[in-house]
Amino acid sequence: MANRLEGKVAVITGGANGIGLATAKRFASEGAYVFITDRDKKELDKAVSDVGENVSSGIQGDVSNLADLDRLYDTVKDQKGHIDILFANAGVIQFAPLGKISEEHFDKLFSINVKGLLFTVQKALPIFSDGGSVILTSSIGASKGAEELSIYHATKAAIRSFARSWTLDLKHRKIRVNAVSPGPIDTPFVDRVLSKEQREQFLDSVLKSTPMGRMGAPDEVAKAVLFLASEDSSYITGIELFVNGGVAQV
Repeated sequence: MANRLEGKVAVITGGANGIGLATAKRFASEGAYVFITDRDKKELDKAVSDVGENVSSGIQGDVSNLADLDRLYDTVKDQKGHIDILFANAGVIQFAPLGKISEEHFDKLFSINVKGLLFTVQKALPIFSDGGSVILTSSIGASKGAEELSIYHATKAAIRSFARSWTLDLKHRKIRVNAVSPGPIDTPFVDRVLSKEQREQFLDSVLKSTPMGRMGAPDEVAKAVLFLASEDSSYITGIELFVNGGVAQV
C-alpha cells in the first residue's frame, strides 16, 4: 500500500509533544514533509530529532503572536512553496472556577486557543493548495461541562464552530475542514497542569466515566488526524470526530 501522504506538505502547530508530536511521526511515516512549530525550543529540537526524516528544522513560535505565524509561513513558502495539510493543534488548558476567573485567565486561553487558531488557518490560505485538508483540535469540552473549565471549554466550542463555518468559506477551493475532539489523553499536559493528588483524582474519574475505562494514547488521536488529512476521508468535511473512549457519547 502506497504511503497515504506521499509528496504532501504538512504544518503542525503545538508539535513538540503529545498529540502534535505523535501526529508528526504519523504524517512523516506516511510520506509527508512536515513542518512543526511550538513555543518550547528545547522540546521542539528534541521532537525534530525524534521524528527524523521528512521534517524541517522546527520553527519556534507562539500561535498567538501574528508575527511568529508570518515567519512560520514565510519559511514554509521559501522551502516548499505551498501547504497541503494543516493541523492546527496548539492550545493551552487552565482551571478557574466561576467567581475566580480573572481577565488574564480569559485573555490567555482565548488568545492562544481561539485567536491563535484562527490566524494559524487564515494566514496559511495564500499558500494553501486547493483540495487540501485542515484539521482543528477541539475537545469533548466543546459539548460537555466540567467544573473550573468553563473558559477552556468555551474556547473549544468556538473551534468546533469554526470547522462548520470554514467548511462553507472554503468550499470553492475544495479545502476540507474538520475538527478532532480528544477526550482524556495521556500527554505531558496532564502532568504539567495537575498535581499528583489531582492526577490521581482525574484518573479515577476517567476510569469511572469512560466506557473504555482508560485514558487514550496520543497516537490514537494521531491516527484519526491522519484519516482526516488523507484521501481516505475525501468526502468528509465539517465534522467533529470524537476520539474519547466513548465518554462524550453515552
